[in-house]
Amino acid sequence: MRISLNWLRELIDITMSPEELAHTLTMAGFEVEDIEDRRTWANGVVLGKIIDREQHPNADKLSVCKVNIGGDSPLNIVCGAPNAQADIYVAVAPIGTYLPKIDLKIKKAKLRGVPSEGMICSLAELGLAKESEGIHHFDLEQPQLGTAVSPLLGLDDVILDLTSTANRADALSMVGVAREVAALTGASLRLPTASGTDITPRGKGLSLKIDESKACPAYIGTEITGVKIAPSPLWLQQRLQAAGVRPINNVVDVTNYILLEWGQPLHAFDRDRLQTLAGGDSLSLGVRFAQSGETFKTLDGQTRTLQAQNLLITANNKPVAIAGVMGGEETEVHEGTQNLILEAALFDPPAVRRSSRAVGLRTESSARYERGVNYAGLETACDRAIALFQELAGGTPVHQQIADARPEELRVGGSVQSIELRRDRVNQVLGPIKQGEGTGELQTTDIEPILTALGCTLTAITPGQVWSVQVPPYRARDLEREIDLIEEIARLYGYDKFCETLPTQSAAGQLGPEQQARRDLRSAFRSAGLTELMHYSLVKAEQENQIALANPLFVEYSALRTEMLSGTIDAFEYNLAQGNGPLNGFELGRTFWKDSEGLKEQETLAGILGGDPTLGRWVRSGREQPMSWYEAKGILESVCDRLGLDITYRPESAAYPTLLHPGRTASLWLQDRNIGVFGQLHPQLRQDRELPDEVYIFQMELQPILDIFTKDTFGRKFSAYSSYPSSDRDLAFYAPVEVAVSDLTGVMSQSAGSLLESVQLFDDYRGQNVPEGQRSLAFRLVYRASDRTLTDEEIEPAHQQVRDALVSQFAVSLRS
Repeated sequence: MRISLNWLRELIDITMSPEELAHTLTMAGFEVEDIEDRRTWANGVVLGKIIDREQHPNADKLSVCKVNIGGDSPLNIVCGAPNAQADIYVAVAPIGTYLPKIDLKIKKAKLRGVPSEGMICSLAELGLAKESEGIHHFDLEQPQLGTAVSPLLGLDDVILDLTSTANRADALSMVGVAREVAALTGASLRLPTASGTDITPRGKGLSLKIDESKACPAYIGTEITGVKIAPSPLWLQQRLQAAGVRPINNVVDVTNYILLEWGQPLHAFDRDRLQTLAGGDSLSLGVRFAQSGETFKTLDGQTRTLQAQNLLITANNKPVAIAGVMGGEETEVHEGTQNLILEAALFDPPAVRRSSRAVGLRTESSARYERGVNYAGLETACDRAIALFQELAGGTPVHQQIADARPEELRVGGSVQSIELRRDRVNQVLGPIKQGEGTGELQTTDIEPILTALGCTLTAITPGQVWSVQVPPYRARDLEREIDLIEEIARLYGYDKFCETLPTQSAAGQLGPEQQARRDLRSAFRSAGLTELMHYSLVKAEQENQIALANPLFVEYSALRTEMLSGTIDAFEYNLAQGNGPLNGFELGRTFWKDSEGLKEQETLAGILGGDPTLGRWVRSGREQPMSWYEAKGILESVCDRLGLDITYRPESAAYPTLLHPGRTASLWLQDRNIGVFGQLHPQLRQDRELPDEVYIFQMELQPILDIFTKDTFGRKFSAYSSYPSSDRDLAFYAPVEVAVSDLTGVMSQSAGSLLESVQLFDDYRGQNVPEGQRSLAFRLVYRASDRTLTDEEIEPAHQQVRDALVSQFAVSLRS
């Protein structure tokens, strides 16, 4: 917000310089982005009077003016403005004057042979307009020639461009900034007042019908008759211009002035146009939400299609304004307006925010409503506007209706909340303060004046230790908790007055167990040659158990993903299409779903493998060798071995039937818990996507893996290598096809005892000479001891236990 220091000085006594004030506000949390010192724009420019004007003898578009600036003799000035004429008062820049806005120093010169001793200035040359059609002339009752024009043009002012944080809605007004400066400096405050207007009801009047009292807690409609539309007085125009607002007429300017002064948006309707649009004899103003598809033409001339979240002001149920955002073109104040309806209302911040976004329109009014205006200042702003209408437009208030659903405390300007503040808590949060060469802590004499200066009322619960703090209504949206009050104490006391204390001991930072586990997972997969992938969690809504977004940006991103396999397949296909070859990748992310118990989410690990894993393509005439099931499974197993995870595989046919091959899919188990799936892409999907012959995907729940990683007992323990030789034995037998190799190896390891070092499958045959429904398997069992060389007498009993266990548990037919 642009803050005029001249205006601010009317509300509070300021003795510090603009730079000091800007520093004070910045240190208090209000960033001053720019200091616009207008006092230099017209330094040396004085008031003059053109006493004679003649046509330039050598130029059709130039004139020669005699200008009296109060000296002994008039100046001879050549002027190119078409509106230069005798007997008008103008701004004159004599020789030696520097005009910074156009970077020009006035020198004595000759223009087409005629000497010129200065320049008659336009508003553009003085920095008050972008373009000017001619010179500016003054309409003054008692002009004093030769005096500075800066006060006449409002150029004796300094403007601070102030940015406030989103929680400080009160700082979007001159009164709010004045209160802040008063709290910071201790200066006395002089707020503008307006006594309640005595309104004698006349005429048919108006009524109110507020359908949405939650969205509109209070509404004041005032009928004013006999207004005369005219330009605003110079002081009002200059204040609006200093704030960056274009003056329009006295009625509209008053509503903008109150918005800047009190932060309360107002709107003035043309009473007669309002009645014509509404129809009928009576007039009822209302507040309701729009119907979807309803149209409305706003003040900027745009016809807008409304949505259900647009809050409307209506006249006999016909839209006349978008509440808190912008009025309508059909009911705007114009040159012929004689009667007004003044709207002063409170609107719910979320309702205005949604309404503003729905039509893509943000205004000065909506910016204030979105942050929250002072609920207790509505009547003050309304009365002040009515008083200015009477003074500047000659209007007479004849009728007023009020619909009020605010708490009773706010209607009388009281507080609706009380906060308990503890001095010990203040010092605990803020720490020690600087006191000379030593340190101290905040005392009661420091805390109480600060809160009192903010407008709070303190009641001692424990004298000097605990207070009950009543917050003023204009800070009710900002000060809600004890920590908010502590922040205000620090801000006003001065952040620079607190000690910059460092910890007495430093401790090295470290990752938590789960964070370290995630890093180890990523490192292991990258070491195996997989690239880490990252996808959006948003996908297209296609399943019943998906969680749909209430307000999606696109149809393709309208729900949360339930699995991560589809994303890895898309990435694989995209890389192929871009000529990057097959992609081996993995991703850590979250999946989401809903069931009878509600909404669920979990961390998931997924990946994809495919393409030629070898580097020997040149020996095969450039032909690719598809990755086999065992090669893909081996990559995943190598990662698990690196991490120390004992994952087993079991046949699976029901998981993801549209994505995975029904006969080449395995479920993944960790400590007797099913944590995921591994398998080959479904042939139909591979054909539809034009992918290589063999592509494999996997997906696992991440939490069970993290649970194992974070256990104190987890971790590989070093065991020394035996210096004694091993002895191996081969074991071949027929086994039913449905028996898993992992089950067989598990029984072998368990039954052989501690002498068995490893079990490895080296042959799997099905076909001729093998009984139907069975397969021929051959394993190599390696036996070793750490303290001796094993003998046949020691090995054979253990090996026989393995044979017996296989026959008894799986009914295998031994061949060796």
